[in-house]
Amino acid sequence: MEQKTLYTVTVFSENTVGLLNQITIIFTRRGINIETLSVSPSAIENIHKFTITVFSDKNTMLKVVKQIDKRVDIIKAYFNTDEDLVYQEIALYKISTPKLLTITSIENLVRKYNLRILDMTEVWVVLEKTGHYEETQALFEELKTLTADPDGSKNGVLQFIRSGRIAITKGKAERLSDMLAAMEEKLAVKTES
Repeated sequence: MEQKTLYTVTVFSENTVGLLNQITIIFTRRGINIETLSVSPSAIENIHKFTITVFSDKNTMLKVVKQIDKRVDIIKAYFNTDEDLVYQEIALYKISTPKLLTITSIENLVRKYNLRILDMTEVWVVLEKTGHYEETQALFEELKTLTADPDGSKNGVLQFIRSGRIAITKGKAERLSDMLAAMEEKLAVKTES
């Protein structure tokens, strides 16, 4: 059996109602759990980009992407490994202000993790960290430890949320742009004939 790898599936489509459901059903039917999902407009006008991460094997990913591509509302779907992408996630941490103030090295923590303070009250502070999963998770674990009661029963992390992955390919342009340019060139040649 092939080893499971984290793949990033990129799907381009128009913004169609119900399309997200159609895409997720393809993964569900194959027993593949979606790790993260992010949808946004792409660099191409009126085209949306779905970024989905899943653990799977290459053979299954080929089949899944092929099946997604068959949908009428899909322009194109691809899958990549981390080596092909530049990617990030964003995480927000709501910390008890009194507990955060007990940390003697707050400045070092901010520098170590390149944190931004988004909001602060007497009761809580909201911190933002952008990075890879390992980095945002490491900060979460460190904050739990640093803000824990002396007996370790309760920590000062009140809330924690991490976004889905956002990613772009390392190529100079979106793969869809290259595909659309090739299609336009073929159409121009046919029209001239």
